Amino acid sequence: MSNVQELLDGLMEQDGAKAACVVDSASGMILGRAGSGIDLDIAAAGNTDVVRAKIKTMRALGLLGSMEDALMTLEDLYEIIRPAKANRAMFIYFLLDRAHGNLAMARYRVAEVDNKMVI
Repeated sequence: MSNVQELLDGLMEQDGAKAACVVDSASGMILGRAGSGIDLDIAAAGNTDVVRAKIKTMRALGLLGSMEDALMTLEDLYEIIRPAKANRAMFIYFLLDRAHGNLAMARYRVAEVDNKMVI
């Protein structure tokens, strides 16, 4: 059992990692953070709205199951959002540099963090 900060610090060892955090989607508050180059408080608040909207849309469409992850591709970055299995009210946010990172490996590593996280 690893704590959130240790897991985020490990995630930052991924090539191209810029920043990561674990967010409480009920409040938008950050429970742990790592990295730099972005205002994670703003990212947490904004992506809380993204997660809420996606869940609301899935319910409205009658889609079964739960969201595994969401990927946003920006010109120079990838954003990965993954609701935590241990507590669906929490999510992991990971920001990856497209030029220096491997998206498949990043998704794998975020899933690994999710599987080890106890919150």
